[in-house]
Amino acid sequence: MNIRYFAWVRERVGLEEEAIDVPTEVVTVADLIGHLKSLDDRHAFAFEDGDAIRVALDQMHVEADAEIGNAKEAAFFPPMTGG
Repeated sequence: MNIRYFAWVRERVGLEEEAIDVPTEVVTVADLIGHLKSLDDRHAFAFEDGDAIRVALDQMHVEADAEIGNAKEAAFFPPMTGG
């Protein structure tokens, strides 16, 4: 799966994107966040406040309980504000 990071999430992880093999036990977005947190200290720091991060699967905004299914891409970013 291709993982993309934006704004301060990207700064904390230190990468714009990366390709990872998703373990079979990772079923939901919340599971994916947990897996990413386990990769290293940078990922753990980036995802320490999961409520402050939004996610899109294949460019569709989803909630943490959404199933990953056959998604090819997950994107993580802070909440956006309008103006």
